[in-house]
Amino acid sequence: MKKIGITGGIGVGKTYVSNILRKMNYPVYNSDVMAKELLENDDNLISLIKNNFGDKIYSDNKINKSLVASLIFSNDDLLKKFNSIVHPYVFEDFKKWCKNQQSSIIFKEAAILFESDAVKDLDCVICVTANKDIRIKRIISRNNKTVDEIEMIISKQMDQQKKEELSDYVITNDGDSSILFQIDKILTDLK
Repeated sequence: MKKIGITGGIGVGKTYVSNILRKMNYPVYNSDVMAKELLENDDNLISLIKNNFGDKIYSDNKINKSLVASLIFSNDDLLKKFNSIVHPYVFEDFKKWCKNQQSSIIFKEAAILFESDAVKDLDCVICVTANKDIRIKRIISRNNKTVDEIEMIISKQMDQQKKEELSDYVITNDGDSSILFQIDKILTDLK
């Protein structure tokens, strides 16, 4: 089984590429979605988060996303601490998920694949990319965020160009290039 990472900064279209792969019947593990699920359903993780960030981090048994964002995106140490608590749970969940897959190629979508060191267990990485203006427009259209908030999030992520350099493949998602053609080319190379 080949394990392929899909990464890129916020707004590049990682999930768009992942959804195409799902339609092609490839299993895709979405790390962000699963992290949120684990944060609300894994009692051990919930306890760890509350012990480190206080009970207010949860409201009605749901993680308070706006409080988390305001805490971790304004403080690098808290961001590292939060990620260091959550990532081992996501890593273990991904290992269990892999055991239940039948495909010869599976994908793991994660915005912080390199930063979390999750890349070490993958065979290769695809980086999805788009220019900053396109990314900001996409984020504004789907989230209720200001340009300043988006710029702050982008500044906290690894530089997009660095992600591309560390990756084995790059998919350009600029609205002009054919995503399907790029995916087909990579899949042909992987088989």
